[in-house]
Amino acid sequence: MQAYMRTVTGVEGLDSILGGGLPQARLYLLEGPPGSGKTTLSLQFLLEGLRRGERCLYITLSETAEELREVAAAHGWSLDGLHLFELGSAEGAMGNGRLQSVLHSWEMELDETVNLIMSKVDSIGPTRVVFDSLSELRLLAQDSLRYRRQILALKQFFAPKSATVILVDDLTSTGEERDGQLHSLCHGVLSLERLTLDFGPARRRMQVQKLRGVDFIAGYHDMVIRRGGLEIFPRLIASEHHDRFVGSPVSSGVDEIDHLLGGGPLRGTSTLLTGPAGSGKTNVALQYVWAACERGERCCIFEFDERVGTLLARASALDIDLDKHLHSGLLEILQMDPAEVSPGEFSWNLRKAVEQRNCSVLVIDSLNGYVTAMPQEKQLMLQLHEMLSYLNQKGVATFLINPQHGLVGTMSTGSLNVSYIADAVVLFRFFEAKGRIRKAVSVIKNRGGAHEDTIRELKIDGRGITVSAPLADFQGILTGTPEFVGDSAALLGQSDVR
Repeated sequence: MQAYMRTVTGVEGLDSILGGGLPQARLYLLEGPPGSGKTTLSLQFLLEGLRRGERCLYITLSETAEELREVAAAHGWSLDGLHLFELGSAEGAMGNGRLQSVLHSWEMELDETVNLIMSKVDSIGPTRVVFDSLSELRLLAQDSLRYRRQILALKQFFAPKSATVILVDDLTSTGEERDGQLHSLCHGVLSLERLTLDFGPARRRMQVQKLRGVDFIAGYHDMVIRRGGLEIFPRLIASEHHDRFVGSPVSSGVDEIDHLLGGGPLRGTSTLLTGPAGSGKTNVALQYVWAACERGERCCIFEFDERVGTLLARASALDIDLDKHLHSGLLEILQMDPAEVSPGEFSWNLRKAVEQRNCSVLVIDSLNGYVTAMPQEKQLMLQLHEMLSYLNQKGVATFLINPQHGLVGTMSTGSLNVSYIADAVVLFRFFEAKGRIRKAVSVIKNRGGAHEDTIRELKIDGRGITVSAPLADFQGILTGTPEFVGDSAALLGQSDVR
């Protein structure tokens, strides 16, 4: 690939997708329907230029200068220093200040409009230019041939001026042929989309349709617009991330639990904790997190189902003090709102936890909360597989909590079956013995090495987590309602501690 000088866009995720920014002194097309984020991205691009001491020009045919200032104010930005050239205003003649106005665009010929633009560019000498939008030029041109000639004339005009130019197209004019012609004229094409779901906010995403002579991350990338600007979350490609690490076992601090997994789950593997609600999955995951924090490791919990306060109260009832690790910074608990977060943003949050905060033990609670809250998202299982591959290659010990449907009897995972993705599967069950409902834990598989094929009783009370010696006399395990028929002396005693 040819080496280009880059123009940083001011959007971190986009620069990452582009491999450092847009090649300088080229013409680009930014297209998308109204509300997809074109104006916000354009302003960020120009304001980044101002921050770097460059001269920047915003040419607007579709929005007034006042509307642009309102957009900027909503994000906490100031447009001071930015040259605004407004066409389509009813103010009349051009003034002497930076905010210029001319006659309505429909009252002048296309050639005159283009000449005014060229004259303004010559007088300012900008290094960054945004032209918003092409729809008005299409209306003035009236036919595709004349429109194409004018775009080509603009491209030839900007070519020797070392300016990076973004042409904005709101796609309000129909005609695939015209769009195809415009794509062929531009050095690169960025497409923004806005998708309305049945529930929750609109989803936004973008893709780089083309960029000549440059490697970029292809495909769709989720994005959001928040106060402060547009955020783009690059699509995760696990194969591009790999760290050297030692696949040592991760201890829970409870020897019996570790023995089930042949010493503990290995770093760089994912462990699925599955079973009915209330069977102890989250408590066991918290035990691993607490033990890791006690060793000085950084941990992160992505909480979809419970509130953070409920989770901390649950840990405290088990004599697990997570508050001190939260205050020390070793533990981070992120409350996820599944109706608001997109899969791309969730992947980006995972990456920040691992790459910026050196997280070594990570918990997702739960997968159902992640998947079922985004029923209209496509290829969620593929994205989940890519996330786990990434975490494994970074040496993170990952715990996935997956509640099964039902409490007793035959249970299922519903439409979500991730057991084939996980490296280890720990199964939790209720069982009946001597008139009491008890909990059982066993390991179904462990790709990381040997594991016990026994079933142990699990007791969770105010003293923490206790696991019995292997229990041999069970029947009905595969029915989902195992029953213990052996010697009751092998069972853990009933505790009065709450």
